[in-house]
Amino acid sequence: MTALQVACHGLGRINGALLALGRWIGAFCLGLMVVVILLQVFFRYALNNALPWPEEASRFLMLWSTALMAPTAFRRGGFVAIDMTIRLLPRLVATGVSLFMLSVTILVLWVALGIGWSEVTGLGGRFETDALRVPLSLDLSVWMKVPKAWMMASLLVGVALLFLVAVELLLRNLFALIWGPDSLHEIPETITLGSGAE
Repeated sequence: MTALQVACHGLGRINGALLALGRWIGAFCLGLMVVVILLQVFFRYALNNALPWPEEASRFLMLWSTALMAPTAFRRGGFVAIDMTIRLLPRLVATGVSLFMLSVTILVLWVALGIGWSEVTGLGGRFETDALRVPLSLDLSVWMKVPKAWMMASLLVGVALLFLVAVELLLRNLFALIWGPDSLHEIPETITLGSGAE
């Protein structure tokens, strides 16, 4: 087993575990967001008394669910793409094109990591939400406004997970280019590229 194969399998297991956890948390956030929106609809239209916090809460939950679920879609090849041409290419050429595109993706995500970090730790992260509050004590007597850094952390976490997936996909494509794709375990529910012709 080569070092590249070990790296592919190791990073694949790490990504698989992180993304599975992300999908569960993201699904919970999505479900909670639906409950919050329905609660706001009820209060606004049935009781004619709109609550001040559901809009911020639903935005917070939407950002986190997207950040935690998008890397799974990226890893499985589920992003919207125009891939008609690459599917017609021979496997080796399609793999080479994928390597180039993943290299560009990794560079963009590296820059985005810096932007995400500056959003969490910079000026924007020092502000608080207007109406969204969380309890500081179990008896619910003390509440604090949610820092915007908690919301912006979704960008940082999402980009970090996308970066890890992009590195894994780059390593897998590099391995497939050198030794062929048959030695690697398939990523579940992945959309494969190339016609399979050499």
